[in-house]
Amino acid sequence: MLELAVKTLIAYLLGSALGSLIVGRLRGGVDIRTMGSGNAGGTNALRAGGRWAGIFTGLGDMAKGFLAIVVARWIMDGSPNLVGGEVLAGIAAVIGHNASIYLGFRGGAGTGPNIGVCVALWPLSALWLIPFVPFGLNVIRYASLTSLIVAVIIPVTLAIRAALGLGPWLHIVYSLVAAVAVVWALRPNIKRLINGTEPRAPKLDLK
Repeated sequence: MLELAVKTLIAYLLGSALGSLIVGRLRGGVDIRTMGSGNAGGTNALRAGGRWAGIFTGLGDMAKGFLAIVVARWIMDGSPNLVGGEVLAGIAAVIGHNASIYLGFRGGAGTGPNIGVCVALWPLSALWLIPFVPFGLNVIRYASLTSLIVAVIIPVTLAIRAALGLGPWLHIVYSLVAAVAVVWALRPNIKRLINGTEPRAPKLDLK
């Protein structure tokens, strides 16, 4: 129980450290929350700070989810509760991102750490999850819709992995809770999508 509590707390604190704020500080102390939509996620960093701010923020947010699983595995190495620990660590990282203790329990939508967790659980998933982000920004053109699609793709990904005998079915619990967290964070965006008033995402030029 102590191992579970420690790694869950670490995962939450990792998730709470928002990449957009770190990138903003490196760019001369800019607080990304005072720009664009005011959201602390990667899309607003792209919109307000430009291509590289968006890229580094997104990569940093993915890294948080990835590291949460790495740390959980390190703390619980050899434990029979390892899979459950991975599930709790992943959930804590996403919730930490969405409700950061450093920002008065505000944050982003959880897509970056959600991708990072899935990649840590099944590295092969990086082949379609990471490229889907620029595809969503440049083709779908709605960051919120892209996040919602990713939130659906990840449970499907982990279900396929489990069906192939490559991982435990319990990991799907993580993906479903994370999907609920993403949808909850995007409630205003969903309303705007339905009303046709959701702003389009800035294109991510990788050249």
